[in-house]
Amino acid sequence: MKKIKNPIISIINEGNGVQHTSKIRFFAAAVLIIAVCIAVYSPAMKAGFIWDDDDYVTENPVVVVPDGLHRIWFTFDQPSQYFPMVYTTFRLEHKLWGFMPFGYHITNIALHTANALLLWRILIYLSVPGAWLAAAIFAIHPVQVESVAWITERKNVLMTFFYMLSFLAWLRFIDGATRQRFSRSFYAMSLLLYVFSLLSKTTACTMPAALALSLWIKHVRIDARRWGQIAPYVLLGLAMGTITMWREYYKALGGTTLNLNPLERILLANKALWFYVGKLLWPVNLSFSYPKWEISDSNPYQYIWLFGSILAAWGMWHWRDKIGRKALAATVFFVATLSPMLGLLSLYTFLYSYVADHYQYVACIGPIALITAAGCYAVTRFGRWEKIIAKTGGFAVLAVLGTLTWQQCHIYKDIKTLWSDVLLKNPHSWIAHNNLGAALQLEGSLDEAIGHYLYVLKVRPNDAEVYNNIGIVFQLQGKTDEAVNYYRKALQVNPNYVNAYYNMGKLLQAQGKTDAAIDCYRQAVRRKPYFAEAHYSLGVALQTQGKTDEAISCYLQTLRFKPDFAEAYNNIGSALMVKGKPDEAIEYFRQALKIRPDYPKAQQNLINILKMQEQSGEKNAPEKETTK
Repeated sequence: MKKIKNPIISIINEGNGVQHTSKIRFFAAAVLIIAVCIAVYSPAMKAGFIWDDDDYVTENPVVVVPDGLHRIWFTFDQPSQYFPMVYTTFRLEHKLWGFMPFGYHITNIALHTANALLLWRILIYLSVPGAWLAAAIFAIHPVQVESVAWITERKNVLMTFFYMLSFLAWLRFIDGATRQRFSRSFYAMSLLLYVFSLLSKTTACTMPAALALSLWIKHVRIDARRWGQIAPYVLLGLAMGTITMWREYYKALGGTTLNLNPLERILLANKALWFYVGKLLWPVNLSFSYPKWEISDSNPYQYIWLFGSILAAWGMWHWRDKIGRKALAATVFFVATLSPMLGLLSLYTFLYSYVADHYQYVACIGPIALITAAGCYAVTRFGRWEKIIAKTGGFAVLAVLGTLTWQQCHIYKDIKTLWSDVLLKNPHSWIAHNNLGAALQLEGSLDEAIGHYLYVLKVRPNDAEVYNNIGIVFQLQGKTDEAVNYYRKALQVNPNYVNAYYNMGKLLQAQGKTDAAIDCYRQAVRRKPYFAEAHYSLGVALQTQGKTDEAISCYLQTLRFKPDFAEAYNNIGSALMVKGKPDEAIEYFRQALKIRPDYPKAQQNLINILKMQEQSGEKNAPEKETTK
């Protein structure tokens, strides 16, 4: 058998670099990763929009309004964190395929596939054994489904895409600096791509640790000059991290969701670490929302995870010469990359659970590469059988993981399927009960919806959203007094809860209590200026009172945040008719029909005004006008 310098072979490709693989085989291996990703994630292509996708895409005004790009980049109008790269991609996609979920899912899958290919290239560059297999496992491991099949997690796959490119440029910079060639251009490129990564998701701020580890792996001396090269990455990461924490605390929470003392946070962090390792090794019973653990420093059993981490760290350091730098680097990378999500900092999502599969999207690269390399080393012990065992074992691992991933993708079909799956695995999840209730409510199963909402109130008696949801159900059932009562309870719990103001306004307006409804709408738009529907309803209420100018102003605000709101165009046209401006009214009716060609009110309004102009002999009336 031909011997090479490093005896550890790749499970799929012979050797540890491209130089040992023909271009044809290299291309075929890349195509195989692409084909496998398309196959295992195919169910996600048929999925719809789910939780948070409305805030990020379908109901996000910055995706559709004319000044959306300016607001994405230069304001904090986004519904979540400052992720301008993410919202820019959503805006561009909306231009291409509107709100068809298929296109957004395809983009997520394409980015994830690109990330796997870039990872393969990085591992080859670092001479990591089993580079192709590690990249393939990263591509189709079930824990990645949440990041790929959930459109909202575009931030994860997009951030990683720029992260990988930045890291590759950094590796070229290291080599370029050694050879005194190309160093500045690759360094600048790496830094720019890192900025793009941070603007996609702030968790890219852990990348400086990866840069330092790459120097250590390649036996490059980390002196003051090298620290100076890493320093800009650290400063940029700290700046974005500060913005994110400010946004989390003041804009989203107004407080903290992690009421744990420092020791309990350490216990939580260690338990979370082992949880993630467990899901990588045994990826079954994956859930969109895991049970929220009870963490207490008085419970002796919770120290097991801490002691396990200490023992593992001691063992790796004690036998560091035997296991090598790459094994240590893989472990440190895993911990460092996960560190912002382990519970040492307070995050809004900790309201529901302390862990989530998408948190380890990038971090899992460390354990996957480490375990794959260890498998390669073990295979070399089988002598002449090593290739057969390597290929058979590699195929078996990928087949099992691919099957599990394909199955996991199906739970993202729609909101009802998603939260029903969560309740099967986490029956006490209040967020699952609340969101499944909302899904049942939309399909008309009102009694079932009420049952889920009432369960939430048992465990969260001060949840304004649930009171509001129950109010909606009662309103749909015609129980208006009960509905108003629950809307008021929601506002007692949270005086700034916008949806309760809006829903109560709709109910009061239907009852003919226009003044009270107007007050509710004004409260809603004051707290949520980009709430297009509230502006529209306020305009309707004002128009019924004959306040035409104020109504038009509200409709224009509606169109500012939702330019395709056909009803707003039609109502402006009607208001302009009242003001005696038929020519202007015609343009608004036409615009309404351009958006909705089958809009009967706009059709009739346009026909009526054109007939009036024809009968009055208006010179500027068109000779012919056709409407559908």
